[in-house]
Amino acid sequence: MRIRLEKGKQKELILLAKNDNTWKELSKKVNLNENYLANDLKSERRLISENIYNKFCELCQLNFDQFIIKRLNDNWGKSKGGLNSRGSTIKIKIPKPNESLAEIVGAILGDGHIMYHKKEKKIGVYQVNITGDINKDKNYHTIYLRKLFKDLFNIKTREIISSRNDGRHLVVYSKELVNFFINMGLKAGDKIKNQTTIPKWIWQNNKYLRACIRGLIDTDGCIHKMSKKDPQLLRINFTNYNQTLLEDTRIAFIKLGFFPSKIICYKQFFISRKDNISKYLKEIGFSNKKHQDRLNQFIAL
Repeated sequence: MRIRLEKGKQKELILLAKNDNTWKELSKKVNLNENYLANDLKSERRLISENIYNKFCELCQLNFDQFIIKRLNDNWGKSKGGLNSRGSTIKIKIPKPNESLAEIVGAILGDGHIMYHKKEKKIGVYQVNITGDINKDKNYHTIYLRKLFKDLFNIKTREIISSRNDGRHLVVYSKELVNFFINMGLKAGDKIKNQTTIPKWIWQNNKYLRACIRGLIDTDGCIHKMSKKDPQLLRINFTNYNQTLLEDTRIAFIKLGFFPSKIICYKQFFISRKDNISKYLKEIGFSNKKHQDRLNQFIAL
């Protein structure tokens, strides 16, 4: 069963249950995904299950039964456009391997994740989520990636802002999309634990590999000056705590004719040779406007 409370009462209940806990701490207590809890449930875009409702009441030691408007069966969303409908019935266009698809895979590997949220014994929410900075990644999320998802899959994205950590989330709810990426070789859940890495089909074509690297650098990379005296001495860094992905990305650069540094502190490597920077800008480039703007500032100095 799912609980429909009076407007504003679901958010009030969740915040009372949260008290002084972080969202991560609360999500562990009630066994829910942190992003789903802090964004979808708190904003009342989704109704809470009776089981979770009881947990919230127990945590804040209050009874909100007086605010219950209706109890609904778990499959109510199929006819009302709710939870199950959003996650399960949206049809997507299935693209063939191409550069745009490889670039989206890179962005997901870099600063995104795939997940399906289990509610009791059933799967309720299928989600692809790419995270970025609330201001710096606005153009990249709302214009560039949004268009890529629309062109490739004929699917709409949603923008979720997390004010607590200045986070911007580009989110797609689709069972078919999640299954598409899982069948490709990406894994749902914790990428570091799963050691998710570049799919095999991308390695077979250097155009795909360059596009995938662009997605990785646009999300988990940066460009900066090496010297205050010479602002045109630049370095492109890639940082990631997934060791398999970190090593494979470095190998990908080598395969494409670059000379990356060794991996430093088990989390990053960089390219800094002047000819390699020029090669990167010519052959790969940036789709994320924040990197291009930063580059333009350096060149103007």
